[in-house]
Amino acid sequence: MASLRIKSIFLTLALILTVQRPLSTEGIGVNFGRNGDNLPSPQNVVGLYNKCGIKLLKLFEPSPDILEALKGSNIQVSLGVRNQDLQSLASTKEAANQWVNTNVAPYKGGVNFQWIVLGNEIIPGAQASFVTQAMQNIKDALTSIGLTDIKVTTSFYMQGLASSYPPSAGAFTNDVVNVMKDVTAYLHQTGAPLMVNVYPYFAYASNPKDIKLEYATFQAVAPVVDGELSYTKLFDAMVDSIYAALEKIDAKDVSLIIGETGWPAAGNDPYTSKENAKTYNTNLIQTFAEW
Repeated sequence: MASLRIKSIFLTLALILTVQRPLSTEGIGVNFGRNGDNLPSPQNVVGLYNKCGIKLLKLFEPSPDILEALKGSNIQVSLGVRNQDLQSLASTKEAANQWVNTNVAPYKGGVNFQWIVLGNEIIPGAQASFVTQAMQNIKDALTSIGLTDIKVTTSFYMQGLASSYPPSAGAFTNDVVNVMKDVTAYLHQTGAPLMVNVYPYFAYASNPKDIKLEYATFQAVAPVVDGELSYTKLFDAMVDSIYAALEKIDAKDVSLIIGETGWPAAGNDPYTSKENAKTYNTNLIQTFAEW
C-alpha cells in the first residue's frame, strides 16, 4: 500500500495534529489557527507543547509573535508562505531574499525550521504557475544564509485530480498536469516531499449513498477492491490515488506529507458531529501507530 510511504500527517482539529512514524510523543505536532476569538498567547501555547511533549508545529503563514515564542523550544516548524505572495517571490530573487530575511533569518539558530511550504491548497489555483520558480528562489535564499537542510515544498489538494476512483485510476487534471510535472521534478531534485490535503469527510458528505461512514472513519470490514489491492480505509484509497497520479507523470519517487486531514465536529448535520470527529481522529492516529 503506497500510504505506508507517508512520513508525516497533520490532523486538523481546532488545532492541527501531526503524526510522524509509529505513534509516540516524539511524533505528534499541533498547529493552532489564528482565525478565532480568545486564542491563547503564543507563550502559553509553546508552554503547552512542552508540557505535553509535542515536537512539531505547522504555521500557514509567518507570525512573528509565535516565532519569537518558539525560540529555544526545538519544536520542529513547518512555515507557510501566503498564496498571494507567490507571484512576487517567483518574479525576483530579491523578493525571496527579503521574505527569508524577514521571516526566517531573525530566528535562525533559535527556531527549528523543517519545511517552508509555498502556499496552501495552491494547486490547483490561479497562483499555481508561480510555485516552482518561487520554491527555487526561496531555496536559494535559505542557502545564502546557511540554511541548507530546510525542505522547500508546496501544497496540493484533491480537486487537482481528474479521477480518484478506483485509486489506480488517479490522474491529475489537464490544467495542473504540467505544473505538477515541474513541481515534482524540483521536489525530486531537492529530496523534498509534496504536501497534500486529504479529507475523507468531504468525499463521504458529498456522496453518503455510495460511501459508508465506516469506510470514511477507518472502521470498515468489507474491503473495496482495486485490482490486486484492497482498501478498508477511504483515507488510504485517496492517498494511493495521488500516488497513482504521480506515477503517471514519472514522479513515483516523490514522497508525501499529509498537510491537512480531519473531521469537523459541527456545521453539516448529520455528517458532522463530535463523535464522528473523535472516531476519525482516534482511528487515524491508531492506524499510523500500527504502521
